[in-house]
Amino acid sequence: MAIAVLAALVVFGLVIGARVVRQLQHGRVDEQFLEAKDQHEQSLAALRTAADEASTAVDDAKAKAASVRAEAAAAKAEANAARAEARRVLEAAHAEADTILDHAHRQAESDAEQVRVAARRSGEREVALLNATAKEQAAEVERRAARIDERERLHADEVERLTERERRLAAMDTDLTGREAALTRREAALATAEEEHRRELERIAGLTAEAARAELVDSIEGQAKREAALLIRDIENDARSTAETRARHIVVDAIQRVASEQTAESVVSVLHLPSDEMKGRIIGREGRNIRAFESTTGVNLIIDDTPEAVLLSCFDPVRREVGRLTLEKLVLDGRIHPHRIEEVFESAKSEVERLCDRAAEEALVDVGITDIHPELATLLGRLRYRTSYGQNVLKHLVETAHIAGIMAAELRLDVPTIKRCAFLHDIGKALTHEVEGSHALIGADLARKYGESEDVVHAIEAHHNEVAPQTMEAVLTQASDACSGGRPGARRESLEAYVKRLERIEEIAAGKLGVDKVFAMQAGREIRVMVRPEEIDDIGAAVLARDVAKQIEEELTYPGQIRVTVVRESRVTELAR
Repeated sequence: MAIAVLAALVVFGLVIGARVVRQLQHGRVDEQFLEAKDQHEQSLAALRTAADEASTAVDDAKAKAASVRAEAAAAKAEANAARAEARRVLEAAHAEADTILDHAHRQAESDAEQVRVAARRSGEREVALLNATAKEQAAEVERRAARIDERERLHADEVERLTERERRLAAMDTDLTGREAALTRREAALATAEEEHRRELERIAGLTAEAARAELVDSIEGQAKREAALLIRDIENDARSTAETRARHIVVDAIQRVASEQTAESVVSVLHLPSDEMKGRIIGREGRNIRAFESTTGVNLIIDDTPEAVLLSCFDPVRREVGRLTLEKLVLDGRIHPHRIEEVFESAKSEVERLCDRAAEEALVDVGITDIHPELATLLGRLRYRTSYGQNVLKHLVETAHIAGIMAAELRLDVPTIKRCAFLHDIGKALTHEVEGSHALIGADLARKYGESEDVVHAIEAHHNEVAPQTMEAVLTQASDACSGGRPGARRESLEAYVKRLERIEEIAAGKLGVDKVFAMQAGREIRVMVRPEEIDDIGAAVLARDVAKQIEEELTYPGQIRVTVVRESRVTELAR
């Protein structure tokens, strides 16, 4: 019964649980249905909103399509106009190309004619140069043969002298052997006599050898002090002479380390023409072209009988270069008339100004100067066409700055300041034809005006002693200027003076006793003196070199220095029998 009751209770519980579960499931389904219904209503509202927005977008798209169709019609009209314009431009380009080709053909023919003329001239010059070289080589061969014969003769004489000397040396060797034995015996006798003399002196003086040595040391000490004072005086004198020699070495080293190219220029420029017919076009009808050219450029144009060349003369080098470029452009263009001359003159003037500015920039970079007033840089560029005794002034300034910098480095001074002083020392030469006065004072005023330091201004105004130099910068500026202008080859001298100087140098050396031959070499910067060895010994050769150098210094004026070399040859000849 209990089991049956329990079973009934279990069944009843299961039934109740099933009903409860079923009711719970129905409740959940109802909740899910309500939630789905709400979501459906929200989706319908969103769809309605999207439909409204889509209709608005369709209306906007229709409006934009209409505007696009209008723009396409306008673009089509512009394209048709562009095609017409392109056809017109293409036809004009064809016509211009034909004109350019015709001008290019004419220019090519003119250039070819110039090249043929230049090649013919170059060939003639090369043939003449080869002929002259061949003649010089033949003469040199003959001179060398003569020198070889002379050397062989001297060699034979020297061999005979050496043979005689060898015989004398053998006799002297025998005599010396006997004398050596005699001297050995005499030295032994002298040692014995000296010992006896020392004992006798100790007995007479009453002094031992140690006491006598002390007195001797005292006397030697006083004598040593006197000799030391004399030695100090000699050392001081030697130091003074060595300082002067050292200064000379510094200057020479500075000059040798600067090897700049020098260009000799004059007041006349030559322009080569393609043909003599161009002279008539340059002159023009009744001379109107040449008058217009001279009045516009300020350069005198000289047309003479010189074939295929005209001369331009002007003392202002910048103006002369502008005139030369103007005429060169006119000749190349072929159109020469007054209006065209004025146009080309302005173009050439601008080009020369650019060249001057570029030259100034290159010089400043070469020297290492960056901070300089633009007006000073412009004036430096004008010195590109200025010369002094045939030496280009701008290159002279660069060379002077390098020499001054090297000397300042050797002396441990302020290198940038001294290079700046040397580089700007001739800046006044850019205005000497416009402003009256010395270029040193003009340059000092310019430097002071454009903010240069007082050391630089003083070095500029004192480099020709118009103002007494007061600073080391001024002294080194003077020295470097003299080195650059006075070194051999820097400046021109007349051929007549050059030949006379060489002749006088050879005459001075040839007039000395014992001189056999004299050769002036390296454009007179070195002279070699060949002496007869039987008349002049080694000491006499040194004395002869000093005498020749001293006489040259007293009698001649020359740039730089002249080296005197005395050659004394000793030749030995021996016969193999």
